[in-house]
Amino acid sequence: MKTGRRVAILSPVAWRTPPQQYGAWETVASNIAEGLVARGWDVTLFASGDSVTSARLHAVVEHGYEEDRSIDPKVAEYLHIPEVFEHAVEFDLIHSHYDFMALAYSRLVRTPVLTTIHGFSSPKILPVYRKYSDGYFVSISNSDRMPGLNYVATVYNGIDLSLYPFQQRGGDDLIFLGRIHPDKGVHLAIEVARLSGRKLIIAGIIQDAAYFEEQVKPYVDGVNIRFIGPVDVAGKNELFARAYALLHLNTIPERFGLVLTEANAAGVPVIAMDLGSCREVIRDGVTGFLAGNVKEASRCLERVPQIDRRACRQRVKQCFSMETMVEQYERVYSIVLELEAKKTI
Repeated sequence: MKTGRRVAILSPVAWRTPPQQYGAWETVASNIAEGLVARGWDVTLFASGDSVTSARLHAVVEHGYEEDRSIDPKVAEYLHIPEVFEHAVEFDLIHSHYDFMALAYSRLVRTPVLTTIHGFSSPKILPVYRKYSDGYFVSISNSDRMPGLNYVATVYNGIDLSLYPFQQRGGDDLIFLGRIHPDKGVHLAIEVARLSGRKLIIAGIIQDAAYFEEQVKPYVDGVNIRFIGPVDVAGKNELFARAYALLHLNTIPERFGLVLTEANAAGVPVIAMDLGSCREVIRDGVTGFLAGNVKEASRCLERVPQIDRRACRQRVKQCFSMETMVEQYERVYSIVLELEAKKTI
C-alpha cells in the first residue's frame, strides 16, 4: 500500500525504541512505525539514537535517560520533544506517544497532531489535556477515557506475534511480569501463590523500592517465591514456557495491559483483577479469568485447565496484533487528514 503520506512518530526517550526490556510506550511506538513502513508509509521515528527501526530515525538524544543515568531526564525531554515540531512542515501528520507534554507545542504548528494517551498518570496532568481538549486523541481502551476530549477512536495496542511463539503446554509455575509497584499488585500475586501452594516467579523493574523492600522481598525465598529482575523478550518466553498462568492482580483500573496480550499470544492463560481494561483484553472463561479479590483469583487457578491455549493466541491475533493495530491507525489517520482538509475549504 503506497500512500505517499509522511508521518512522524514521536516516541518517548526513557528507553530505547523498541526497548530491550521494560518500555510499553516505546514498544507500541515501534510496532506502529514498523507496521506503517511495511504498508508503504513514509515514516520518521523520533526516538533515542540507539533505537532500531526500518523507518527513518531522527535522534537528538543518544540513549534513553533510564538507561544512561548521566542524562538529565528533563534536558532529554526538552531536546527531544521540540525537535519533531521544528520539523513539522516536513510531515502530513505527527503521531505523539509523549503524554501531555507534547501538547504544549501542538498549536504552534499547522501539521495535525494525533496523541495516543497511554494512561493518565496523575490528576495533576489533567489541566493540560483540558486546555488542548480540541486536539485529536486516541484511547488505548474504552475504560481509560477522560470526559471532554476529542477522541477519534479507541485503538488497542498491538504486539508482534512472531516474538512470542505458541507454547502448546505450559508448566506448573505462576508468573508475574511488570513493574514492581503497588498498582500492579505484586503482593497480591504472592498471596495467591501462597494460598494455592504454587511457585511464583516475579520479573520486572523495581519502580517503588520501599514497596519492594516491605511487601515483596520478605517473601522472596528463592524457591517458592523468586524474583529475577527485568527480562527481555527471550526471558519472557522462557517464563511463558514454564507458566501455568500469568497473575495480573492490578489494584487500580488497568489502562491496557500489554503483558496480558503477550502472555495470551504464547498461549498462557491470564488471571486478572476485573478493573479497567482487563475486561476488554481478557475474555473471561476463554483466555483467562477475571477476579474481584485474592480468594477469587486463587479459586480461578483450579479452572485454568479449562482454557484452550490456542484460543488465547487466536484472540490476540484477531484483536491485539500489530497488523490489526496499524490498520486501525490508518483509518484514524484518514479521519484526521480529512477533517484537516475541510478546515482549509
